[in-house]
Amino acid sequence: MARPTIPKKKQKEIAKERIKILFTKAKEAFSENKSLANRYVTLARKLAMKVRIRMPQEYKRKYCKHCYKYLVPGKNSRTRTRDGKVIISCLECKKFMRIQIKK
Repeated sequence: MARPTIPKKKQKEIAKERIKILFTKAKEAFSENKSLANRYVTLARKLAMKVRIRMPQEYKRKYCKHCYKYLVPGKNSRTRTRDGKVIISCLECKKFMRIQIKK
């Protein structure tokens, strides 16, 4: 007997809730266990990809796009502004992300 399917819209709502929970857990766990925080980010990314939703913008800036580590300004990332852009440097992999400031 097949499992009843959940509508796509409901799946996406549940996924957004879970992503939010995973990022709050990553924030809590970062001070004690960085690898656990990084694991939460990985799980959130996989969930977003599986359900085919975009990662919410507030969470996009909280992890490195190159090494997928959870970023905390001052601990493992540096945030600067320059020429109308926010530049977030990951101190784990030495890469950086540029985000345009809207006018």
